[in-house]
Amino acid sequence: MARFPGFPPQALKFLRQLEKNNDREWFQAHKSDYEAYLKTPMHDLVTALGEDLEKFATGFQTDPKKAIYRIYRDIRFSNDKRPYKTNVAASFFPKAMEKHAGAGYYFHLAPTEIFLGAGVYMPGPKELFAIRKRLSKDAAAYRKLTSAAAFKRLFGEVQGERLKRSPKGFSPDDPALDLLLGKQFLASAELSAELVGTPKLQTEITKRFRALQPWIDWLNDAVKKG
Repeated sequence: MARFPGFPPQALKFLRQLEKNNDREWFQAHKSDYEAYLKTPMHDLVTALGEDLEKFATGFQTDPKKAIYRIYRDIRFSNDKRPYKTNVAASFFPKAMEKHAGAGYYFHLAPTEIFLGAGVYMPGPKELFAIRKRLSKDAAAYRKLTSAAAFKRLFGEVQGERLKRSPKGFSPDDPALDLLLGKQFLASAELSAELVGTPKLQTEITKRFRALQPWIDWLNDAVKKG
């Protein structure tokens, strides 16, 4: 089993410097630092997390080349022309679904935090309808998952954008209306940046992903069965 020892001490320092010097000239002059302190360790961490995921959440894309996000921002249609992200991030999504269609896991390392997220971020109309249909029929099972002790302790409540009135095709009197109003189904948590340079980083991320696995499976099963 791969064990990630932690990022080097220079990792967060690099991200803080990038926040202050977010331009191509500075980045090119420090690209070798980025690769040594962040890119290579991130590859190792994602590899280790992928091995952990395979033990309780099979069928997810864990290849670091596909899971890790590029540090380069897409600025073509943005008023913000800063060329680089100031975090390093990765996501694990079901191989059998288009990215963001199903429920997956996400995390990023930023200068002051480690952010974890999971769930369905950008469901299309078909996927969202499938989840709502399952919620209408099986709200009790869903509520049991999101009220589980580990879920509540580590993530609190399900978050995400919501409608103000019942969605098309569902009754405003549906007992699951509070769930049907959801447009996204997300769970998130933050870890202390003090974990960045320690083996506990992998352990704590895996622990939280494992706690979410029954909920993630429920959401993906709903999408698959339509």
